[in-house]
Amino acid sequence: MEIKINEMILAIVTLNDTLVSGGGCPVFKAADEEEQQKTSLYLAKILGGMVHDLENGIYLVCRH
Repeated sequence: MEIKINEMILAIVTLNDTLVSGGGCPVFKAADEEEQQKTSLYLAKILGGMVHDLENGIYLVCRH
């Protein structure tokens, strides 16, 4: 039997860590937009999720 976690935020990648607080989800701070995009993409591939841009300097990696 296989157990999967669905419908969950797996990681947050931000340019400004003051916009994110707590919640039990890993938060990664990127130095610039290029690093943010690359980190988000790598995390999505590794964790089997999708990247969502909130357009305020925050990317969410989610599994639906």
